[in-house]
Amino acid sequence: MTAKDMSQFFDEQLARAKQHFERALDCKHTEFDDLYPYMAEQPQFFWYKRYVAWQELLTIVRMAKELEIDWKNRFTEDQIHYIECKVLEAKVLDTWYENEKPKRQEEEVGADE
Repeated sequence: MTAKDMSQFFDEQLARAKQHFERALDCKHTEFDDLYPYMAEQPQFFWYKRYVAWQELLTIVRMAKELEIDWKNRFTEDQIHYIECKVLEAKVLDTWYENEKPKRQEEEVGADE
């Protein structure tokens, strides 16, 4: 695998992990729901689901760092800080989208046209 292929591979993996984490944050369906359908009614299920998605994201970022592949281009400065601190806390859950909201709203408006 060439360096370009590896970089593209990790970019795709980061995109997938970020989407997985964001779907977990939004309490949307993820692969985790399919693995543990009997847990969906448990109150702690959504915390576990977020934690699993967070760990997946951190693992892919760690591997990208070790291979010296740029991983930061998909994230805001605050998100990069959260990832580098590695701790999933309420602040991360509450403010993950904070700097993306105007961008996301523009994308939604553009999709309606």
